[in-house]
Amino acid sequence: MSTPARTPALTGLPLHRGHLLSVVAAVTLLATACGPTDQGPERPGVSGTERELSFEGGGFTVGATFTTPPDGAPEGVPGALIISGSGPTDRDGNSPPRPEADTNLNLSRVLGAAGVATLRYDKLGSGDPESWDDRVEDALEETVDPHVFDAQMAAAYAALIEQPEVDPERTIVVGHSEGALFALRAHEVLDGADPALVLAAPPGTRMLDVIDRQLSEQVRTAEAQDAFEEADAVRMLSDTRAARAWIRAGRELTEDDATGPFTPQDQDYLAWIDAFDPPELAGDLDPDTPVLVLWGDEDAQIEREEVDRLMGGLEQAERVDLAGVDHVLREYDDSPGAAALDADRAFSPEVAPAVTEFVDGLW
Repeated sequence: MSTPARTPALTGLPLHRGHLLSVVAAVTLLATACGPTDQGPERPGVSGTERELSFEGGGFTVGATFTTPPDGAPEGVPGALIISGSGPTDRDGNSPPRPEADTNLNLSRVLGAAGVATLRYDKLGSGDPESWDDRVEDALEETVDPHVFDAQMAAAYAALIEQPEVDPERTIVVGHSEGALFALRAHEVLDGADPALVLAAPPGTRMLDVIDRQLSEQVRTAEAQDAFEEADAVRMLSDTRAARAWIRAGRELTEDDATGPFTPQDQDYLAWIDAFDPPELAGDLDPDTPVLVLWGDEDAQIEREEVDRLMGGLEQAERVDLAGVDHVLREYDDSPGAAALDADRAFSPEVAPAVTEFVDGLW
């Protein structure tokens, strides 16, 4: 099912889902009554030449797509690793709530037009379930060690620079949404690497605070559309804030606790990712690290003030605010009759020149 741009999935819920998503689904159904058109907008950039890869990462087999630009070079081309946002988001940047976002695919095409090879990969719990082995199925029913996601990023980066078309001395790590937190830590996680960074729709505050704000907005929207009773809204928000405090205090959640959208299976991951404050991560970067920040001013998941806060730790970074663009970097128009579904809205034409100018100034 396609999803309107203004019905975003919650950032930060990694593998399991609370009952909140059933409410969000109800709001989605109220928000749209039309399907995608037969022919969507033209894709950005170039397609390049793709080949499928697989490698071990964190004890699991990881599927990926490596793409080379149309015009290679004998000495190799720059390479970019693209890291997905939160939840079970696949190599193309798609997830169950937004199955046609294609954020990573579109970024890959833009980078290809700028002469950069890319590798994008399926995070644990994403991609084609038919390709999963039993270990993945078992992991999704249990508490996953959050360091698995670091290990998969490191394995994906190693696979990128092993490709013969890539010059390993010229690399970029691109992180979308929660993936930007991983990109900001690349210099720590990737052995000996010092890549340039592209942070697309990056969070600027701790993850549980981002979730709290997003949840509040979505619950109140649902309440305004009569999809939620006021008492239920108050109870969910209260439960969620209590659970946030418990997670930060190290209190173990149980199935009997009232924890809003959180589950005991998610607790370890949420405590781990919430410990990273984006401006502090930014402050730990080498001051000479080139950084490009992309943010759309119609982003319903990351607010301007959050990006402003992140930029306080990125004094040397370049920031490009994309006018009329949402969280998945597609054009958004809320006027009556305008396209609502991801597949019907164009990828921002402002991304390509920003990325190309950034890449051209790196080496």
